Amino acid sequence: MASATTDTERKSLRDVAYDELRSRIVGLELAPGTRLIERDLADELRVSRIPLREALQQLQNDGLVVMVPRQGAIVSPFTADDVRDLFDVRENLEVLAARLAAERADDAGLTALAAQLDTARRATRRRDKAAIAAANAGFHALIVELAANPLLKSLLQPLEARTQWLFHLTKDRDAAVQCREHEELLAAIAAHDPDRAAESAFHHVHSGREASIRMAAQWSTTDIDPVHLTRSRRRGGG
Repeated sequence: MASATTDTERKSLRDVAYDELRSRIVGLELAPGTRLIERDLADELRVSRIPLREALQQLQNDGLVVMVPRQGAIVSPFTADDVRDLFDVRENLEVLAARLAAERADDAGLTALAAQLDTARRATRRRDKAAIAAANAGFHALIVELAANPLLKSLLQPLEARTQWLFHLTKDRDAAVQCREHEELLAAIAAHDPDRAAESAFHHVHSGREASIRMAAQWSTTDIDPVHLTRSRRRGGG
């Protein structure tokens, strides 16, 4: 019994560390290439090294962290090529998700999607860029839920964190335009029109492709060496 309690507590601490670090990375508080020093993070998050390392491993599975054996970890370096690859996948799998959502969404699901869009509208009116990015990511994630395809969800799940990171990276895009595109996508899904939903989803994802790649090229760097960075005791990236 004591062992089970210890495992539960450790899992809880791991989840706390994971959630906080994930939020900082996708919110760009921790930039690509930033050295993640276990001692400092353990102190900041008030967790021991074991749950922290488990959280870092989980973040590596998400593609947000690179761990160098026996040396340490850094925030994953994202490049314009990485963003291009992400769009290649999104333009196919998210279009399929929209098509399936149009076929399968019930009234409760449509109500939830409309509520999520309303959250994005309110954030847009406040010009709260972080809230806009989070709300838009939530809208896309909910469409995947409405698609009701466990295999598709499992394929998109590892990309969820990187997609949220992308929304934060490109939060200076015109939020009102994105809202209008989401409104059209919701209307197509609510009309149970799979072809219209697929077309709307492709247009919405593709319309942000080139601007996002340009932003990534300006923001990212291709010369981050995880091995070199983790040998340094310096926390900052690049």
